[in-house]
Amino acid sequence: MTDEHHRKLERMYAAAPFNGYYSGEMAISSGAARLEIPIQESFHHAAHAVHGTHYFKVLDDSCFFAAQSAVADAFLLTASFTLYFTRPIVGSRMAGEAKLVSETRTQLIAEGVVLDETGKVCGRGSGLFARSRHRLEDLPGYG
Repeated sequence: MTDEHHRKLERMYAAAPFNGYYSGEMAISSGAARLEIPIQESFHHAAHAVHGTHYFKVLDDSCFFAAQSAVADAFLLTASFTLYFTRPIVGSRMAGEAKLVSETRTQLIAEGVVLDETGKVCGRGSGLFARSRHRLEDLPGYG
């Protein structure tokens, strides 16, 4: 795919209303994506580490866009996702890094890691993505 497609996907990410809550920075290339977000105090659970929902957010988004980088006509949907928590995240930033590992006519699989601000792996995940009926060119930010 082209750099133009990747930049459109980055704009689509930024245009999604929910993503404004995270103030994340998405970078997409062919078969790969990285999402870095600042950690807010509201992300913490009672033991003062990042709640698992935010691990999922950065992993699902980075894996999704790694897969979407290979598809320029249809919007993908997350069909399933597996997440493993390996250590707590404390600090001021977290990131998800993902790559596309498998692609067939009907499905794509991407794998990723969640990193703390020092670069330590704090979680791992993989997602299965399927084409939807939504055309990318019709979505806010992409078109």
